[in-house]
Order: sequence, then structure tokens, then C-alpha cells
Amino acid sequence: MRRIPEHPLWLGPVAALRDPRALAEAGVEAVVDLALDEPPSPLGRALVSCRFPLVDGEGNPAWLLRSAVRAVAGLIRDGVPTLVCCGAGMSRSPAVAGAAVALVRGIAPEAGLAIVAWVGPADVSPAPWRDILAAVPPVPAAGP
Repeated sequence: MRRIPEHPLWLGPVAALRDPRALAEAGVEAVVDLALDEPPSPLGRALVSCRFPLVDGEGNPAWLLRSAVRAVAGLIRDGVPTLVCCGAGMSRSPAVAGAAVALVRGIAPEAGLAIVAWVGPADVSPAPWRDILAAVPPVPAAGP
């Protein structure tokens, strides 16, 4: 798992869910699982769990992408320590987390993606990123 600076946010592979001790040590209180291609992991009773089964390619419904991004953004805004995970933690996780950070900060989605990709390896697939950009309109910048 890798921590996103200035946010209560971690990215990682879905395999991280199999290590409840590491989750507890990191202080994670919520998990957002984006891995369609992995079976849901049983989590402890104290963890909040959201599952948005996304493919790492074309074909994700816009409502599902919006829901995933808005859920992560809400958890960030509320200061909830959250792990966002997918198969390898390198494509869907940074894409959704980057869009969520952009919503929270009121910045361009590409800037949000750069923030989350800065902490470690990321290999965001172009198709889901394009779909996220189409499904989640950017927050307009605040006026003077």
C-alpha cells in the first residue's frame, strides 16, 4: 500500500485486503474495491467496504464510474482513512483516486492523477481514464 500525501488515502492491490494487520496499522477505516476481476474479499466488521466492480478497459457504465469517484471524494472530504484498491493497484485505483482528489481540491483531473501517481508506480489504462473524464465533469474553478 502506498499513502497519498496530504490526504487520508492509500492505493494498493486487492491483495492488500488479505492483510488485516497492515490495514489496521495504517489506520484504514474504509476500503473501496474496484476489482471486477477479483473475488470480493471478506473484511473485518469494523471496516467500511464499498465495491465498484470496474473493468480495466472500455465498457464501464458512466453511473458506476461517477459513483466510485464520488464515494472516494466523500471519504476524503470527511477525513476517513481509505484504501482504494484494484487488481494490481496501478490503473483503476489511481484513476478513480486521482479524479476524486481533483474533485476535492477543485483542480483539473490530470492534476489529481499526477498527485496520486507521484507516490509510486502507476499504469493507468487510457480507456477507463477517458471514460472517467467523460463521466465526472470537473469542478469549475472558484471565481474572484
